[in-house]
Amino acid sequence: MSMSMLRLLRSVAAALALLAVAAACLAQGGAGTADKAASAPVKSIRFGVLPLGGAVESRALWTPLLAGLSQAMGVPVSAYSVASYEELDRAIKRDEIDMAFLSAKMALDAVMQRRMKVVAQIARRPGMPTHRAVLLTRKAGLPSTLEAVLAEPERWRLARGDSRSVTGFLIPQSQLFLPRGIAMETRFRGEIVGTHQATALAVANGDADVATNNTTDFERFREQFPVEAARLHIVWESEPPPGAQMVVRRSYPPEFQARLQAFLVGYGQGKGPGADAEREVLKTLRAAYGYAPADDSALLAEAMLEYQLGKQSAMAAAWVNDAAREKRLQRIEKNYREQVEALSAAPSSGAR
Repeated sequence: MSMSMLRLLRSVAAALALLAVAAACLAQGGAGTADKAASAPVKSIRFGVLPLGGAVESRALWTPLLAGLSQAMGVPVSAYSVASYEELDRAIKRDEIDMAFLSAKMALDAVMQRRMKVVAQIARRPGMPTHRAVLLTRKAGLPSTLEAVLAEPERWRLARGDSRSVTGFLIPQSQLFLPRGIAMETRFRGEIVGTHQATALAVANGDADVATNNTTDFERFREQFPVEAARLHIVWESEPPPGAQMVVRRSYPPEFQARLQAFLVGYGQGKGPGADAEREVLKTLRAAYGYAPADDSALLAEAMLEYQLGKQSAMAAAWVNDAAREKRLQRIEKNYREQVEALSAAPSSGAR
């Protein structure tokens, strides 16, 4: 090898070594920056409010608890209220939400996107009324029975929840309609999509014939609209659905997440006038016994529900050939395995 070639190779090796050192420094600096961002003090919390009736009403229900949260955490807490599940979903994807109480479907999506983690859920006790999805019709007129709804769905106008709503869509679709070959989105004469309050009002006022709802929100509806509620009756109840979850931003420092969880679990559990007032707030939020600690594994039931619904939908759909259906079923299986793996790997956060 000539001397000129040897010098060239040595120069290239030296340049590569310098590039490696520079890359290592940049990597260390980047990691340091990421660690610094992850451990940066939290200056505020934006709490996403899932719509119950109207956006203003939903925000008002949460205001007392959020005021207590702000005092306990020492940072401002603002309510980010929206009019629909879709708007809240978009806000989460835009990282405009730091904490929220979400339907199991929305919580699962946020957790699988690695944006949020579960820290709490509504506490349940033996003898407590079980939360269930329901189907509502008017007492007078048609259809007045479940059989009438199922026999000729194309005759009736449906008022249902958003596709992200567990009791307003997923459970009725999975447990009631698809097993009978009825796709909610296509078989009814027309449909209205809205909150549980809006769907109940639609049937009570004659704008729809049948509505999806749930026992918890229908109880609230009876209190707020007794005249309209008296026109309605429940013709079907589901098995208990996966519960809603309290989620927080995954990038929050672990100690801050632990403090958030401790506040929720302790809210309304003390003695004295202050705790009595908190318990009244919990009643308005339909969480009479407060909140229990939880982690991402609490969403395994929702993952199973979506897996079952996905298979039902795939089997009921029209396909160009069997291979196309099988490919879809394989994707559903793969997605479910990934969800179970991710949710099962959730570190314990004191859930019990």
